[in-house]
Amino acid sequence: MNPWHDVALQAAGGRGVNVVIEIPKGSKVKYELDKATGLLSVDRVLYSAVHYPANYGFLPRTYCEDGDALDALVLGQEPVVPLCIVRARPIGVMAMTDEKGRDDKIIAVHADDPEYAVYQDIRDLPPHRLKELERFFLDYKVLEDKTVNVEEMRGRADAARVIADAETLYAGSFTARRQ
Repeated sequence: MNPWHDVALQAAGGRGVNVVIEIPKGSKVKYELDKATGLLSVDRVLYSAVHYPANYGFLPRTYCEDGDALDALVLGQEPVVPLCIVRARPIGVMAMTDEKGRDDKIIAVHADDPEYAVYQDIRDLPPHRLKELERFFLDYKVLEDKTVNVEEMRGRADAARVIADAETLYAGSFTARRQ
């Protein structure tokens, strides 16, 4: 089983999306899905004195310009173990680029976390929380001499469009090969 290809994008009952967690909240280790095996591998330990501000993973059955699945940050109270599937509700998107080009991040809330499930749109989050997310991405590659540009935070409707585009690109790129 490969979680990128074999897990549904839509959560059971159509209530949100599935996000496969690669990196738990609070980690300095950057894990990445090995596309061939579906297992996690250690990409690196972050060079900067920062840690992931939220659970980080990807939306299955999506594909982006960078050759990977669509990335997602899932806000919640607790770290989630890697390769766990989390039911999440997208509330926005952080439009950004890195040294490889466009690298947008879906901002979602853990739909089964009572503290975060109440948020419906990125604008509902405390402004400081948004600054923390942005600052993490601006800082985490600095000591590697790589640049990241966070363009803006966009709301739920924009997140839905980014997800739909990534789902369409996946279908055009992989569906015929998997049949």
